Amino acid sequence: MIGVGRDGPLGVVTASAPTESSSGRQGLSEREALAVLATVDGVGPVTLARLIDRLDGAVRVLAAARERDAVPLLVDASRDPDGPGHGIAAKVAARVVDAATRAETILRGLERANVRIVTLEDDVYPARLRAIELPPHVLFVRGDPAALGRRRAVAVVGTRRPSEAGRRVAARIATGLVRADASVVSGLAIGIDGAAHAAVVAEHGITVAVLGGGHDHLFPPGHRRLADAIVDAGGAVISELPPDKEPTPGSFPRRNRVISGLSEATVVVEAGARSGALLTACWALEQGRECFLVPGPIDSPMSAGCLGFLREFAGQARIVSGVPQLLEDLGLADLPDPLDGAALEPPVAAVLLELGEGVRRVAAALLHDRTTADELVASTGLPIAAVLGALTLLEARDLVAGAYGRYRPAGRLAAVMTIP
Repeated sequence: MIGVGRDGPLGVVTASAPTESSSGRQGLSEREALAVLATVDGVGPVTLARLIDRLDGAVRVLAAARERDAVPLLVDASRDPDGPGHGIAAKVAARVVDAATRAETILRGLERANVRIVTLEDDVYPARLRAIELPPHVLFVRGDPAALGRRRAVAVVGTRRPSEAGRRVAARIATGLVRADASVVSGLAIGIDGAAHAAVVAEHGITVAVLGGGHDHLFPPGHRRLADAIVDAGGAVISELPPDKEPTPGSFPRRNRVISGLSEATVVVEAGARSGALLTACWALEQGRECFLVPGPIDSPMSAGCLGFLREFAGQARIVSGVPQLLEDLGLADLPDPLDGAALEPPVAAVLLELGEGVRRVAAALLHDRTTADELVASTGLPIAAVLGALTLLEARDLVAGAYGRYRPAGRLAAVMTIP
């Protein structure tokens, strides 16, 4: 293939058979033509779908762009047949013409950007995303494309200005999801997104970050190290925008439909009344996916969006009443017991055996990041009195530490293996 190797620029699937260009030489594959068109500023998923449909494929769109009267032809082909009849602006059509003449140069630039191209033509394209109404025709992927199609995937999103409690909740939810063998999808923004991604990386889990701009303009720049860690852990950082595209205020709402589209459910942790995270929640409902929101104090600005959404979409959006309850609602509650088969130190094993089965169940739940008495009751099925009694016995033996109503493994119990 011209300038980029037989499978295109770092292609993940064998390209379709070469076509002949109007000049008679070997031309581009359909997936390469899609990649070229995806770099044109002003050609979004709706316009690209119309052009491909009207002109019978991306290769033919580029061929048409090399014709003498290309600009009016492309404008006409992009018109909405069911709407007022408006097409793309002539200047956007001119950009398509320019891209058609520079196709090989554009593809070589994508290759140098060190991203993989995944198109709707490829088997590795994530099935959940393919099922939404406006799937991106092209994804520019850094990392493992297989991370996009994990069997269980949940989005965790929220405000860029969270409270410390919100950060902790996002991290706990992300940790619980990873330990239940689900991947976490988010937007790599500061705040809730970053807390969720970082928690997954700390657990050596899989997370997918969806950018609002191109890979060369990662935003925020301070999350570059986090993006590297996501890729190193087997996850992926992706964008539907070409690497050289800078993020704009309008590109983030567009990005949000990809976050929800990659996920079977979306969880909003904290969101102000006009938070972009609520757009992700709206996209989730629009796409027929589950939507969960964490409630908060009625006088907190960072809870206003979640509380308002729960009120407006009562019966559709669901409340998060705890991490164990969320995992149960998602069908992820059947977690392994970290004490089964664990190489416990003899003193720890002896103490747990001596204290009884109830204490052992509470200890296992603590190792699954159940930190409050209510969560321990929900996880173990024990009465509240039994849970509090077990915590008292574990604290007396320095195996649990408690503060402000939350508990965590301590001493030798903290050294017990964690869930893979």
